Amino acid sequence: MIYKPFHDLQLSQLGMGAMRLPTIGERGPIDEDKAREIIEYAYEHGVNYFDTAYGYHNGESEKFVGKVLSRYPRESWYLASKMPGHMMRFNNGRLEFSGYLAGHPLASPAEIFEKQLAKCGVDYFDFYLLHNVCETSIDIYMNEELGILDYLLEQKKAGRIRYLGFSTHAMPETLERFLSWRDCFDFVQIQLNYMDWTLQNAKRKYEILAERNIPVIVMEPCRGGRLASLNDEANAMLKQARPNDSIASWAFRFVKSLPGVLVVLSGMTQLDQVIDNIKTFSDPTPLTEEENELLLKKVMSTLVHLVPCTACRYCCDGCPQNLDIPKLISLYNEVAFEPSPSVNFAIAALMDDELPSNCIACGKCKEICPQGIDVPEIMNKFSEALAKMPQIASLRRR
Repeated sequence: MIYKPFHDLQLSQLGMGAMRLPTIGERGPIDEDKAREIIEYAYEHGVNYFDTAYGYHNGESEKFVGKVLSRYPRESWYLASKMPGHMMRFNNGRLEFSGYLAGHPLASPAEIFEKQLAKCGVDYFDFYLLHNVCETSIDIYMNEELGILDYLLEQKKAGRIRYLGFSTHAMPETLERFLSWRDCFDFVQIQLNYMDWTLQNAKRKYEILAERNIPVIVMEPCRGGRLASLNDEANAMLKQARPNDSIASWAFRFVKSLPGVLVVLSGMTQLDQVIDNIKTFSDPTPLTEEENELLLKKVMSTLVHLVPCTACRYCCDGCPQNLDIPKLISLYNEVAFEPSPSVNFAIAALMDDELPSNCIACGKCKEICPQGIDVPEIMNKFSEALAKMPQIASLRRR
């Protein structure tokens, strides 16, 4: 197992994510026998970083992970959990849970934190995060009256949190805004993989954190399993380059080759996934330049067909509707490929006059675009796609 130094700790570069533990049936309870086997195998083969959260598995993940890990010495494993501010909303001045936590009784941040410690059976969290700082949650986390961050900093000072950070699926400008608000975070967790390097501009998010010397914890390195098995053409290219390696291992090797990456989380649901991942994270050999180009250019070209916007912003200067066209094209690219929770949050945070439906198809943007993009056509396609996404309406704050 590869270990990375972090302050006084040595962290396994492979971390165990507990959002996708095996279940009984598609949406049933945790299959405790199978999940225990996976966690124990991971621990006994060098994994020492375990990540859970308040809402995972309908609130049962924290309890189960804490129970399994309790048989091992507390100092031999590191536990991360999260404050669910991303699922809090003000409704007529009243704070309530929304999304997958809708209907759960809302407690204060202090009550939530105390409940999490009790469920996990621990006196402190090694790592604690604000869960998904994004366009629809940033105002909750920055709300001075709620005081979520101030409360957690108090817990850190009291030794009940060793290291404080946040996870985010936000766009780069939102990430920069939050980091500029308070300079107090020990690490940041972002969605990072070779597909989202371009598709979600994860490259820029990684650079923002590198510029501030903030260590990165990676989530969704395999994009929820999307990068574990590709199309026939892409699979053949990767197998020709490394016949003995799994397709999934390429995704993990991409992120673990980045120098700013501290831990790579994998939500392993089967024992063979754990075995394969441990093999990958026992080999420190980074991607070669040729392998990197193979992934980012040749493989990606078979997976995603992006609107080739370079964000030069010439189109914005003459737009009579003042639309942020590059931002909308970036969101459209992901919606057109495969809508994800992160893009849903970003779209839901748009004001009414920022939506693609406000395009009047005047054509000024098309005339000036160096790439020759038919922007009005893209805005129309984007509007039609949004009309078929009812989940956006449920996330909108206004």
